[in-house]
Amino acid sequence: MEIPSDYKAGYEKARLVDKEAADNYIAHTNIGDPVMDAVVEELASLPQEQVHRFIRAGMEEDRDRLRNAPQLLRDFFIDAPPPDPDWLDHNAFGPGIRSFQRNAVPILAGFVTGVLIDGFSTLISKSFVQTGRIFDNGVWRLKQNNRHQMEIFWPGGLERHGDGWKLSVRIRFVHAQVRRLLGQTEEWEHDAWGVPISAAHLGYSVACFAARAVKHSESLGASYSREERASFHDVWRYAGYLMGIPETILFTDERHALHIYRIGSICEPPPTQEAILMTNALINSAPLVAGITDPAARKSLVEKVIYPVSRGLIGSNLAAQLQFPVSGLPFALFWYRLDQRIQKLRTRLRKEAAKDFSTLLVASAYDDAGLTYRLPDHAHDEQSGRW
Repeated sequence: MEIPSDYKAGYEKARLVDKEAADNYIAHTNIGDPVMDAVVEELASLPQEQVHRFIRAGMEEDRDRLRNAPQLLRDFFIDAPPPDPDWLDHNAFGPGIRSFQRNAVPILAGFVTGVLIDGFSTLISKSFVQTGRIFDNGVWRLKQNNRHQMEIFWPGGLERHGDGWKLSVRIRFVHAQVRRLLGQTEEWEHDAWGVPISAAHLGYSVACFAARAVKHSESLGASYSREERASFHDVWRYAGYLMGIPETILFTDERHALHIYRIGSICEPPPTQEAILMTNALINSAPLVAGITDPAARKSLVEKVIYPVSRGLIGSNLAAQLQFPVSGLPFALFWYRLDQRIQKLRTRLRKEAAKDFSTLLVASAYDDAGLTYRLPDHAHDEQSGRW
């Protein structure tokens, strides 16, 4: 097994905890998505608009419009589509969907201040910083993340014609395209970092999206029954499968997701400069996602609420490594939960409708129908066509 040099120190530590899991994680740093990587390679010579039309036709199972598409794309959508996994049970998604919609605000808050910070503290941050997308389109990216969650946690969203299914597969296309483009650049150091947007990082990320989202949102006031927790993980497991994560690194349940997160965190090197840039950029973009554009109000929210809450969720050690400012507010999570309860009480006393769901809609990418099926055509976002 080839071990990327930046992982060697962490890998040795992780092997002392669980040798098999550490070996598996490191093996996946050199694996992308063989099926989709081949598809986007075959699409590379076609004009962007034609690729967009072919992918849309595939999503809609439009056989006529796919007739002249490259064979691997036809195979993926029509001629030899991947079978559903044996463990898939759409009926199991109901409790998770209900819990998501009930806990929308704490899940969204925990995602921005905790889950994404967990994920981008790893070497996956190098992929995003090198493309530049998070800096030029950081707000749009956060809204895309929220839109994806909205759709997978919608009744029927993960059915074949549901938007959650389509957006999950779209993410698979985008990851493969970025992997191809970054892998061709001189900046990408394969010997040190492995494959861009590797299967290891995607397996780690979706484990965070499920298990760490539950943990962080609970810290912010969310509640789940045992059935809802299991179902919430079922939804993310299938979404991860649709995103092309190999089952060899895809979690099976909450306990397994937490173990992947733990072993991956040990294997990963300490946060790099790219991780510091990424996570701080995300924190500072969060008010804009919520529609707060006034500079003074935005600065106050970031300094007095978002940074302290994030530090409370991820812990002082990681926060210090990411160069988050030290909070002067003790017990930030307690004060956040208390503030949320006061706001809900005021809403009831005024007999106003709860705004949790509408808040999530505002913070999601629904403008102009949201997302397209265009793919980036350059490794650096500022030189890429619109997608």
